[in-house]
Amino acid sequence: MRHRELWALLILAGIARSASGQTAWRPPVGHSQIPIWPGAAPAAQSSDGPETAGTVVDANGKPKLVGGKPWTYVVNVVQPTMTIYSPPGGGTGAAVVVFPGGGYNVLAIDLEGTEACDWLVAQGVACILLKYRVPCAKSGPYQDCRMALLDAQRAVGLIRFRAAELRIDPNKIGV
Repeated sequence: MRHRELWALLILAGIARSASGQTAWRPPVGHSQIPIWPGAAPAAQSSDGPETAGTVVDANGKPKLVGGKPWTYVVNVVQPTMTIYSPPGGGTGAAVVVFPGGGYNVLAIDLEGTEACDWLVAQGVACILLKYRVPCAKSGPYQDCRMALLDAQRAVGLIRFRAAELRIDPNKIGV
């Protein structure tokens, strides 16, 4: 078994042990989620269950730590959203769209999402956290994640369209 497959198996095993009683991910207080698609998203795929957020745990039920801290995953995302983190006072006008990692199987929503946004906002940069659709279909040795690409393109387009409202320079958007 290759390293990547082992990692995915360990994550999914931890998710399965910690998913009971969990609900969909919600942004921190003071931030709201904005759906990026009106109605159903294009290239929609069915899900194995409802969107679920939780903490990855080991076989003993203890949180798996990364950098000394537990981390929150999100699975079965079928309704992608973006969450805007605005710097106080308007900031620099620059913005970064953050796509939390997870191998197109899960989203490491805090470790590779909210924490990055908190840091960027402290630097005066607006942050847009994209909760894109996962998991993606496996096609050969790679993930086929057209729907995640569609979500990314849609989010950047919406941010450019709403740039004035969000106090973002449409020419200073990075990912």
